[in-house]
Amino acid sequence: QLQLVESGGGLVHSGGSLRLSCVASGFTWGYYTIGWFRQAPGKEREGVSCITTSGGRTNYADSVKGRFTISRDNAKNTVSLQMNSLIPEDTAIYYCAAVATRRGNPCLNQNNYDYWGQGTQVTVSS
Repeated sequence: QLQLVESGGGLVHSGGSLRLSCVASGFTWGYYTIGWFRQAPGKEREGVSCITTSGGRTNYADSVKGRFTISRDNAKNTVSLQMNSLIPEDTAIYYCAAVATRRGNPCLNQNNYDYWGQGTQVTVSS
């Protein structure tokens, strides 16, 4: 059973930083793409960033380019999202999700993903 567990959310002032982590278990690392998505109150869930666990190919939403960095730690089956220069518009519940890489293109399309974590709240105050 594939499981994803997010951590690292919290409350931060505008301009601050947070680092989210997604620990994956129950599948063969290297065959999956891991994505980060977020859902703000009253809005639809949107793709933030994604990475292939094998080659480390990444993609970012335009709204976070230059501020967020996604990375993977193969030894720990973990994907992290470093979020810098946070703004109030980044406030949302952040989810990580997984899909077999062969089916995960485009990787920011949430409809491609089969497995989801429970989410972690990120709140950015102005």
